[in-house]
Amino acid sequence: MSTEKSLLPELTIAKVAYSLVTIIAIFVIFIVAEAYIIPFVIALIVWFIIHELRENIQMVPFMKKYFPIWLQSIIAFIVICAVLVLVIELLLISMSQMTENLEEYQINFEIAMFKLSSMVGLDVMEQVQGLSSEIDFGGIFSSAADTVSSLFGDMFLILIYLLFLLIEEGIFHHKIVALYKSEDKVNRMTMLFQKMDKNISRYLSLKTLVSFLTGLLSYFVFLIIGLDGAIFWAMIIFVLNYIPTIGSLIATVFPAVFAILQFGEFAPFLYILAIVGLIQVIVGNIVEPKLMGNSLNISSLVVIVSLTLWGAIWGIMGAILSVPITVMIIVVCEEIPSLRFIAIMLSEKGNLNMLNTDEEETNEVPVPIE
Repeated sequence: MSTEKSLLPELTIAKVAYSLVTIIAIFVIFIVAEAYIIPFVIALIVWFIIHELRENIQMVPFMKKYFPIWLQSIIAFIVICAVLVLVIELLLISMSQMTENLEEYQINFEIAMFKLSSMVGLDVMEQVQGLSSEIDFGGIFSSAADTVSSLFGDMFLILIYLLFLLIEEGIFHHKIVALYKSEDKVNRMTMLFQKMDKNISRYLSLKTLVSFLTGLLSYFVFLIIGLDGAIFWAMIIFVLNYIPTIGSLIATVFPAVFAILQFGEFAPFLYILAIVGLIQVIVGNIVEPKLMGNSLNISSLVVIVSLTLWGAIWGIMGAILSVPITVMIIVVCEEIPSLRFIAIMLSEKGNLNMLNTDEEETNEVPVPIE
């Protein structure tokens, strides 16, 4: 009996050590294989978006009856590509407009700094130059440019991953049936993937809607003020809103600072900071919680930690993907008994059933994934 008791601490220590080594190994793989994992995660996110669009297509009786699944997927993919092409065209037009006025922006910036120096009685220009010399702006812009260029460079790999995900989707349920002989386990695994699909698709669709609303309202503010590249800054706000917490703050500061370069005055800076900041507060703290509710069931602290962690590993792309990745981890860990404690710790209130409310209310038998 005493021997069994003495073995318990050793087994616990061994289990903790094994878990730590596994976690470290996983993150090392994430860092080393970043060039291959990020395209796969993006392809997976696009697959979720296609699945969400496909469900909307199936709401039309004619489309559901006469259009097979593969054709619905192609239509959804074409819609995504058309939107991307339109956005890129608008961004290029907006950026070309701003590059034509670079010299004017520099003059206006010096005028604004001179006015500020007169107001505070200090040589602000010298202070700004000293601060700018300490900040590696070239490295920041180079990192952002590398992220965008690598994303376009990985487009072919993303398309390959996406193609095979769509092909695999049709036969995945048959593999689950072959893997698990028990019908209960088959239903459980089917529910696992359906739950992951539902939560991530819901998050992406609602977050896109909220980000679009924020960007659209900000665009009208920029038009009224007369800010150059209004579409460009609205798109920056739209994209950065996918980054939890700090994304909206950064998205507000960028166009506000640019207003100083364009107008050479601080009034437009304050207007944009106040009005766009108010839009961010209203949409982020009133509209978004109303739409999303508790569907994600993620602790606010976990959101910040995951943002920091994935941002440190994968940069800007990691920050954008931090919430979808965390949702996947929670859903998977919830279904594995030995890892269930992780899902509880990552959840908002420790109640994992919040993700299952729809299934519990309807009591429907899980349907195979198509």
